[in-house]
Amino acid sequence: MDPQGAVESFNRLSFGLGVAHYDPPPPEVLGDLDELEAHDRFRFVNRLEAWIEVEDGRIVEAGQRGGGRINVTRVGYGSASIAFTPIALPDLRPDPEMGPTQVRFVQTAGGRTGFPTPRRVRHEPYVQIAGPVTWSTLALTIHADGTAEPRLVGASSFPRHWGVRPSWSAGRQEWVHRP
Repeated sequence: MDPQGAVESFNRLSFGLGVAHYDPPPPEVLGDLDELEAHDRFRFVNRLEAWIEVEDGRIVEAGQRGGGRINVTRVGYGSASIAFTPIALPDLRPDPEMGPTQVRFVQTAGGRTGFPTPRRVRHEPYVQIAGPVTWSTLALTIHADGTAEPRLVGASSFPRHWGVRPSWSAGRQEWVHRP
């Protein structure tokens, strides 16, 4: 399967030969990222988890956790595959913007994927052979009444992104890229 626009020009060859593979869509609930990583189910994840405590209709406490995860890229056939190690960039997580009835959390995560592929760049030498940088910035506003507004603030163009959608898991809300 060749997702529309996922890979350009001659880089499609490695996918057509079966040496490389496209990542499947993420599951409905992310769940255990260690398990997903072990089964090569993602290349990059930006997971933003946040919570609030409300007393008398006003937010009195808030917090967040989560962060970016970037997985190795495996290329080859079975036992003859090679794992290329990515380079994670530090997560950027400014202090939450806290008001009496809402809190806005923002998180940027990303890194350089491991597999070096030739691609065009806008400056000399106009071709670069390195893993592309992939990143996303997520924002989540949680209101005192329990409603929430997720937002994909920005993202790299590599190679495609799943749209933001909510999922509830064990009382926590997580936002996952999904089409």
